[in-house]
Amino acid sequence: MNWAVGIDVGGTNLKAVAVAADGTVLHRASRASEDGVATASDWTRHARATLAEFSRLRGGAPAAVGVCAPGLAAADGRSIAHLPGKLAGLERLDWTSALERAAVVPVRNDAHAALLGEAWTGAARGRQHVVMLTLGTGVGGAVMSDGRLLRGAIGRAGHIGHLSLDPDGPASIVGMPGAIEVMIGDCTLASRSGGRFTSTAALVAAHQAGDSEASRLWLRSVRSLAFALGSCINLFDPEIIVLGGGISAAGEALFGPLAIELDRIEWRPGGHRVPVVPAVLGEWAGAIGAAWQASQPEVPSRS
Repeated sequence: MNWAVGIDVGGTNLKAVAVAADGTVLHRASRASEDGVATASDWTRHARATLAEFSRLRGGAPAAVGVCAPGLAAADGRSIAHLPGKLAGLERLDWTSALERAAVVPVRNDAHAALLGEAWTGAARGRQHVVMLTLGTGVGGAVMSDGRLLRGAIGRAGHIGHLSLDPDGPASIVGMPGAIEVMIGDCTLASRSGGRFTSTAALVAAHQAGDSEASRLWLRSVRSLAFALGSCINLFDPEIIVLGGGISAAGEALFGPLAIELDRIEWRPGGHRVPVVPAVLGEWAGAIGAAWQASQPEVPSRS
């Protein structure tokens, strides 16, 4: 049976899946990594060890291997071309050579790969027009139009986290003032809350417990997210919006007030409403999407 491997390289863990041709996950593995300490040789060693373990379990080598990671993928699809200040050694690491594979190991941005995973076997299965946001420390994003992932000229397409909502707001990591990442990401929560909260989970718990200041902060963040999603609806006209990442685990505390805000601002010609749903593949979406990409018969250098 043909099977593929997807590897998701992150600052905390390297996650991998072995996936059958129909999308069934056969095996999962996670190896701890430490951004700021790990090097290119560490990423390579972890990935090789995982491949060897999967091959032992399956009784042979995978038909294809794909990789995803933060940053902008190179035009030839073999490495991450731009990732300043994170995951030392990952920039320009050629994964085809690093893993000693005869066939090309395609490399994707991690949010792009997460959307591919959700479109294959997750919340966006069977959809052709999809917007996905990953809400966590920062805010990642990806867009699918007519069944094709949008990458743009150099791979920046879909970085919705850096969509500006306030020209006078603080800058995101790419220099965009008042970006949605600044307004809802965990990366700015301490400053937004005056040091009271360092995780959205704690903020939401306080909100649900009746803390008025926590409620003000949380609902303001959700309102900002609604503005970003409404803008994405007007720009991309998706069939569905998928929200992943740790913040989406807030459940009804997120999706309830978000629906109320969208009822107020969303453009709905003929009453058409775009459903906003949680991702279903969790932390494995990127690895599953990387496996799907690798299993395709042709891997174009730019889609």
